[in-house]
Amino acid sequence: MVLFAVIDIIGSIPIVISLRNKVGHIQSGKASFVSACIMVAFLFVGEEILNLIGIDVNSFAVAGAFVIFFMAIEMVLGITLYRDDQPESASIVPIAFPLIAGAGTVTTLLSLRAEYYVENIIVAIIINVIFVYIVLKSSSRIERLLGKNGLNVIRKIFGVILLAIAVKLFASNINQLF
Repeated sequence: MVLFAVIDIIGSIPIVISLRNKVGHIQSGKASFVSACIMVAFLFVGEEILNLIGIDVNSFAVAGAFVIFFMAIEMVLGITLYRDDQPESASIVPIAFPLIAGAGTVTTLLSLRAEYYVENIIVAIIINVIFVYIVLKSSSRIERLLGKNGLNVIRKIFGVILLAIAVKLFASNINQLF
């Protein structure tokens, strides 16, 4: 559920729809597969990369809590704190990375690794990627079904959930730093 809230493919549907309208077709399978590969690779190699640069997982988790907090603030308040360039193509970038497997997701994966077994996290990644694929594949139907107001309500609900996750992540890892 933590990954589901952080990936927030439902909350990203307005972005996906906008990209689809700009570039035409979104390659759902390719985007899902590449994002899964990024997440699994970072799950296994991310900690070594952090050790290489001298950062422990708890410090990264606290920093990740801040990233997730600001993502949640964007969702709840409807403001944009981070603005990326507009893409010309939506194959791998920006759907697979950074929309699905972005900074918040990889930060969360490392944080989850500090608390859960790797096998459970991989199962969570697979389940989430399957859900992402389904949502990407049916984004036009979802747009018609929910409408603009429905999408905004869902985005705000997931924003509040992310806010709670950020607070929990911060509280559970800040003690390990001192």
